[in-house]
Amino acid sequence: MLKPKHVRLVQSVLMSALMVTIMTAVITALNTGFGTGFLTRWMTAWLFAWPIAFGVILIAGKPVQQFALELCGVKP
Repeated sequence: MLKPKHVRLVQSVLMSALMVTIMTAVITALNTGFGTGFLTRWMTAWLFAWPIAFGVILIAGKPVQQFALELCGVKP
């Protein structure tokens, strides 16, 4: 079991993996269809996009969460 101090890192990994999986599948299908080689094109897009999404979520996650709390009138 991971320690509570790793929650932000684990959440960033999971959120980025989920979002990139869905988004790259949809965009690859829209741009190139489900024909021959779809899985290869999708996985290539996924491998390119995931590190970028992970970094963005890791860096921007906390500020975005704080901004969302402010927009909703929640005091941390």
